[in-house]
Amino acid sequence: MRSGGHLAGPLPPDRRGPMKEQSVRTVGWARSLPMDRGVKEARDWAREHLVSLGWDSTAPDTADDVLLTVSELVTNAHVHAGSSAQLVMSWDGSCLHVSVHDRSADLPAPRGPSTEGLGGRGMLLVDALADTWEARPCPHGKTVTACFRLPAGAGS
Repeated sequence: MRSGGHLAGPLPPDRRGPMKEQSVRTVGWARSLPMDRGVKEARDWAREHLVSLGWDSTAPDTADDVLLTVSELVTNAHVHAGSSAQLVMSWDGSCLHVSVHDRSADLPAPRGPSTEGLGGRGMLLVDALADTWEARPCPHGKTVTACFRLPAGAGS
């Protein structure tokens, strides 16, 4: 993937040959965010793509949840993993997947509320905002993915 590039899913059935299985068309975008790039840049970039999907007008609350999640996941990559972040957003018509890859093998987990520390609540927020989320180890770190579905009645 090229930074800021556009990904397209499989070709329509009439253009891909004699395959019998169903495929899903996905639209996506990817962006690399080095340590010296701010979280605001990640949010602004994500906002552009949410606007292109129409979520700013059809599902503004969900769009806000996505932007807060982008902030938390990129912050985790920069602060806790001490690495650059690779941000990927993909829409498959059912779920907007927001993924952040970093170079740390340590998987995140939501922490309970505490009055002791200033930080450490990012994954608790992600857990509350996203429909689902998961963290998976990779050969060179981990990827954390949050899924957001449009609310009933919102267009795509």
